[in-house]
Amino acid sequence: MSQMPQLAACPSCEWPLESGDRFCGACGYDLSVVPPPPTDTPTITMNGTAPPPPDEAAPVSWPVAPEAGASDAPAPVHLPGDLRGTDSGGSELHAEGAQPGGAELSAQGTSQVSGGVPQGEAPSPSPSGAERPARGVRFDRPAESPSSDASAASDASASSPSAPSVSSSASSSSPSSSSPPSSSSSPDAGDYHLAAPRPVDPRTADLSTPPAGTKTCVACRAGQVDRDGYCENCGHAQPRERDHMEQELGAVAAVSDRGLRHHRNEDAFTVSSTALPDGSPAVVAIVCDGVSSATRPDDASLAASRAAGEALLETLPRGTHPQQAMHDAIVAASNAVNSLAEEPRTAQEHAPHQNAPACTLVGAVVTSTLLIVGWVGDSRAYWVPTDRSSPPARLTEDDSWAAQMVAAGLMSEAEAYADHRAHAITGWLGADAYELEPHTASFKPDRPGVVVVCTDGLWNYAEAAEEMAEVVPLDAAQRPLHAAQVLVGHALDGGGHDNVTVAVLPFPAPPQGAGSA
Repeated sequence: MSQMPQLAACPSCEWPLESGDRFCGACGYDLSVVPPPPTDTPTITMNGTAPPPPDEAAPVSWPVAPEAGASDAPAPVHLPGDLRGTDSGGSELHAEGAQPGGAELSAQGTSQVSGGVPQGEAPSPSPSGAERPARGVRFDRPAESPSSDASAASDASASSPSAPSVSSSASSSSPSSSSPPSSSSSPDAGDYHLAAPRPVDPRTADLSTPPAGTKTCVACRAGQVDRDGYCENCGHAQPRERDHMEQELGAVAAVSDRGLRHHRNEDAFTVSSTALPDGSPAVVAIVCDGVSSATRPDDASLAASRAAGEALLETLPRGTHPQQAMHDAIVAASNAVNSLAEEPRTAQEHAPHQNAPACTLVGAVVTSTLLIVGWVGDSRAYWVPTDRSSPPARLTEDDSWAAQMVAAGLMSEAEAYADHRAHAITGWLGADAYELEPHTASFKPDRPGVVVVCTDGLWNYAEAAEEMAEVVPLDAAQRPLHAAQVLVGHALDGGGHDNVTVAVLPFPAPPQGAGSA
């Protein structure tokens, strides 16, 4: 029976071992798997006798340098480049500086070297008209035509055997020489060093249409975007589709932007128009703000805005009163957000400290005679008359801690909104909302103006109605998209601490087909 090798310490943890141990007492290492020590032959003298020396190898015929001349000049120096070699095809390679066609270098009795060939040693001429052997693999070497090869061979054969001698002050061997060699005199003509790849210049590059299903980088305009949203060429992170959105539909327009501090846009909007049973127009705008502390806030706002917009487009043409239609639309939006909580994706992304998907909502319906608003949460709607001498107004009341303090008379509005709890909402759309209480209001303005429907990302920088009216352009009724762009820019200039979404609806609603293009 084979015996285990006797070890002084564990090979795994270096724990001291005793004779007969089969396992390490510290780490439990199985000592039976340790291979026995090899039985090799020592290579050093152990008993005073050395092993016989190996057979002597054949002597190497090293080149012997010639003796110095009478002028005590040193012997010519042999460089590695002087040794002849062959390329991958077996053809003989020319030495550095060799002149095809039999050109010789004159010996001056010194050790000067020109082009890697010692003076006094003439390179072996290549056959006249033979193609110059390749010096290596070059991917950037221009193609040579047979006519150029023939002309180069004829020039080489026409050169005199007694070429002008190269003196010690020849400029061709000077390191400061910057003129490139001529194609008729240098064997390296047309050879270039392989340059590193340069970044694509979008101004001059041929930017062809990318294949179907792929996107082109917005930074370099050349690379394709991978599934993670990064450019495969420059690595630039691509903007998401919802980072900035704009839409103009007749007399209503909306703009949404991610802002400057958030990594994604959790706002969403829907704008549309329809006709009432009497043929008069009705313009709709819905703006939703996802609750950042909840799960999937961006999906919640998108689902709510779509559901509310679809509900209004379905009920208004049937003759439902716009205020009742707005109430039903908020209920439909709430059901859409609640259904997200039951999806498997929500359970995967849900964290213990997060609520179910949730968002706020504010919407407006503008007809030829009525202005209807509805909301849940702290998103707002403002009325800004075209005649700025008339007072503007805020049309909604926030479902927030600050609004409750002001309504209860416990704090002034300035004190309440200065508190860090001011933006804590008390009403929202979501499965864990306390109780759904849709707010609706109906107005009959006696003068033209615009309705501004926005999230707190905008009204944080223009909270009072007078402040909002100062930011809204005077031609907002004629150019609603431009007005929405100006309002979003105002929020970004103020810091852009939150997502910004705003919709602008002129009142009264223009007839079908009218409005801005």
